[in-house]
Order: sequence, then structure tokens, then C-alpha cells
Amino acid sequence: MTPRTALSAAATPPWRLARSSWPWRSLLYLAAGLVPAGLPLALLAGIELLRPARTALILLLVAALLIVVAAGPLIAGFDRRRLRLVDTRPLPPRPPLRLREPGTWREIGYAVLSACVAWWLDLAVVLLSLLPPLMLMSAPLQPSGPGAELPADAWFTALLCAAGFIMLPFAAYPITAWAGARAAVARAVLASEDSDLVEVMRSRQRLAAGFDDERRRLERDLHDGAQQRLVALSVTLGLARLQVADDHTVAPLLDDAKQQTAAALAELRELIRGVHPQILSDRGLAAAIRDIAGRSPVPVDLDLRLDGRLPAPVEATAYFAVNEALANLARHSSAAGGRVRAWTQDRQLVLEVHDDGAGGADPARGTGLTGLADRTAAVGGRLLLASPPGGPTLLRVELPCER
Repeated sequence: MTPRTALSAAATPPWRLARSSWPWRSLLYLAAGLVPAGLPLALLAGIELLRPARTALILLLVAALLIVVAAGPLIAGFDRRRLRLVDTRPLPPRPPLRLREPGTWREIGYAVLSACVAWWLDLAVVLLSLLPPLMLMSAPLQPSGPGAELPADAWFTALLCAAGFIMLPFAAYPITAWAGARAAVARAVLASEDSDLVEVMRSRQRLAAGFDDERRRLERDLHDGAQQRLVALSVTLGLARLQVADDHTVAPLLDDAKQQTAAALAELRELIRGVHPQILSDRGLAAAIRDIAGRSPVPVDLDLRLDGRLPAPVEATAYFAVNEALANLARHSSAAGGRVRAWTQDRQLVLEVHDDGAGGADPARGTGLTGLADRTAAVGGRLLLASPPGGPTLLRVELPCER
């Protein structure tokens, strides 16, 4: 099987490695490391030419370091490209360059080390590997001593030159192995496998946001369309009932139709509230939680310390968390009362729903809590549940939020 990296090629026998292109590719990879080093070397050369005072020297060194840090993404991009010399495996896509992204800071740190420190090690490995065989191979070119005309000296020089040629293939091993190790470190830092997981999380967040947008659109369509038609139908039936005498045979049918229309309108309003409550969009999370608690058949105490509006995905996730928790409280817990607390701290929303019921809540027995945990994870939060048999039950949701 053909090696795909210099590190795996270094595991082959030296004579086979020397006949392949991996030593040359590795040598080119290590030599290309001098390109990022050109920036700090040029800055140091400029400082040496200026020969400033001690205070100015410190300021110039700090400025030079900041310049190298600013050029970090460019150096990291160059390192990703030269990585293909010694690692032919495909690279995962580069994450976006944002200061909030951990990958950006990893790239900057790696670039600073690569430009200021690592190239010294690359140069040392290359010199220590090539210098001994090259010195032996250059034995015939060395200055001749007084007794160089002796045949024994000529034979000794020839033996040294032959030893240099024999040692040269073995120099390919440390160069290739070191280049492979450097490439493995570069891939782990610049193209880590967790970037695929980050992309999956981003796509999951986009899907959740798209789902919320679709819910809002559906809520508007139901509110402005079907609900208004049912209201108009109810009004029309009421007007028709006023035109019919009480003893008319059609009167009971009109009364029944009006009652069914009212029931359908109430069910539609509950459906709209379940899809996406209008009060959440208009008045925010605190008002929406008060609305849920007011409709709960079990008394619920509220402790809401929320100032201002939160991001729409956070408010929607928190709303459905409270809705699911209070629904379970009323249906399964046999609780006499509950409590909902919500506050913000350290740029996150903390939500707790507590009840004094029988406990024993298990996400595996239903899809409500499982779906809520998935929804919470989609926005980067976490859900904690404590519900021992016999109670009480505590549901805690932590959601990151930026105002």
C-alpha cells in the first residue's frame, strides 16, 4: 500500500525510502518553513539596524510580536498548503476566521511558534542529517597536506568519500521522520478532526433556526388566515341566529354550529400557541412564562429576573422548556405546586422548574424531554434533570446568550 504521509513512509526500510520521493518532499517541506520565519527575521534585522535605546527596544519587540500575531492566519494558511507535500490526505474545510472561534486562536498560536521557534528545529534536523555524509563525500576536495601524495592517503580519502555516499541514503530517514512528525502536529492543530464536529453543530444550529422561522411563518398563517375565517364564521352564525326565532327548527342547528365553531376556534388558538406563541414574539420570555403559568391547572410560583429581550432562539428554547416541564407537572407528577425561576448570569440564561411531585421522570419513556434536550443542545446549551423516585423533580436549563 502506498504511504499517504511522510510519517508512514518513514516506517519503510531505508533503501526503499531513499528511492522514493518522500525524502525530497520532506526536505522541501522543512525548507518551506523558512518562509514564515522571514517575517520575524526581517523585523529583528530592522531593529538591529536601528539600534534603539532600551525602552524603545522593548516597544519595538512588542510591536514585532504583534505584527507576527496579526499575520498568524496568513502563516497558518501557508502551513496548510505546504502540509500537502508530506500528507496527501484531504484536509477538512478551514473554519471561519473569527476571534470567538477557538480554531482562530489555535492557528495564531501555531503560526507564532512556527515562525519564531519551530524553523530552528527544522534547520537543525536537516543540518545534523546531511552534514556528516556531505563532509565525508567532500573529502577529495579538502586541502591536501604535505603527505597527500602517498597512496595510502588517496585510498583513505576514497574510503571516506565512499562512506559518505553509503551514509547519504540513511540521512533520508531522520529528515522524513521529522517532517512527518511536524506534519502530524500541524494537522492536529490546523486541521483537527473536531472541525467536522464543529461544522455539524453549526448545521444543527442552522436547522434549528430554520425550524423556528418556519414555526413563526406557520403561526402567522394560522393566526391571520384560518383563525380569522373561523372568527368571521362565528360572527356570521351569530347574526344568522338573531334572524331566526327560537321556536324555528333551524335554531338548534345554528346554536350547535356556533358552539362547534367556538370549540374549533379555541382548539386552533391552542394549536397556534403550541406552534409559536404570539405573546413570546410581542412581549418576550417573562410575559410568555407568566401566560403558561396562568393556564396551568397546578399552582405555580414565579421568580423571574429577566431584564430586556434575549435572542429569539434562546427565548423560544426556554419557552418550550417551561411549557414541557409544566405539562409533565400537570399530567404525571401528582404535584401540589411548582416553581419556575429564570435569571441571567455570566452571559447565559439559567432556567429552573421545580415541583414537589412523585418524581421518577425518565427521558427514555417519552420524546418530550429527549426532544427538549436536543433543542437545548442545538443552541449550545445543556439540560440537567434530577428526579429521584418519590420526588422532588428539578429541571435546569442553561442557555448561552448574547444580548
